[in-house]
Amino acid sequence: MPAYKNLPDLAREICNRHTGVGSDGIAVLEKLDTTEADYFCEIVNPDGSFAGFSGNGTRCAVAYLFYNNLWTDQNLRLLTRSGLKNYRLIEKNPDGHYLFEAEIGKPKCASDEVPFKSDKRLASVIDHPISVADETFLISGVNVGNPVACVFVDNFDFDWRAVGRELEIHPVFPEKANVVFVKVINRKNIEIKIWERAAGETSSSGTCSSGAAVLCAATGKTGREVSVHTDGGKTEVLWRDDDEILLIGHADLVFCGEWPV
Repeated sequence: MPAYKNLPDLAREICNRHTGVGSDGIAVLEKLDTTEADYFCEIVNPDGSFAGFSGNGTRCAVAYLFYNNLWTDQNLRLLTRSGLKNYRLIEKNPDGHYLFEAEIGKPKCASDEVPFKSDKRLASVIDHPISVADETFLISGVNVGNPVACVFVDNFDFDWRAVGRELEIHPVFPEKANVVFVKVINRKNIEIKIWERAAGETSSSGTCSSGAAVLCAATGKTGREVSVHTDGGKTEVLWRDDDEILLIGHADLVFCGEWPV
């Protein structure tokens, strides 16, 4: 684990959009001297809670290592709270633009793995009715390093932020949930809106993109290779036949700076 002990306070200070930098979380890296992995990455949410994984956050962390020449091999093994993730550098330029392919693990679909509260253990969580905001929504769930709850919609012409806020903390999700509203465009493309656990509205999320893609494929709405479109850009997701999720996305340098600890 990283040596700095007060990561929750550090995350709250940095992520504050008025008195800090402003962020959906922080990624803290530690070099490892083991054969299992090259670095450990701790993800801390804006509210100071710890996340099991972040698809976008870890990709940014890996890009930081390359940008600062702390890592030069094409492949990097990153240990997270949700296990080992493998990253491969596909493209880079001197301006801080990077493209990575990442193996982020296998989805967990059973109700106790999401986790999702139910009267009995379910092999999968698909289209369960949950009432919030005086409406009933059909919820599907999966764990891709973090719990993801998906609601399939025809459009986004409703207050999905208010619905997401309530679903995130609904009692059926004992560890809360990332809430994703999914519009299927065709067999190869989907569009999503994201209400992220402990962060609120988010323009992009690797775990939410991969969770949505897996649930679209699992329910027959798309194939296993999908382009996920968000307000923050496009992410390519491939749910391989061996059950491994492959995530392909960009990381772009925005700024560099120092934070007083």
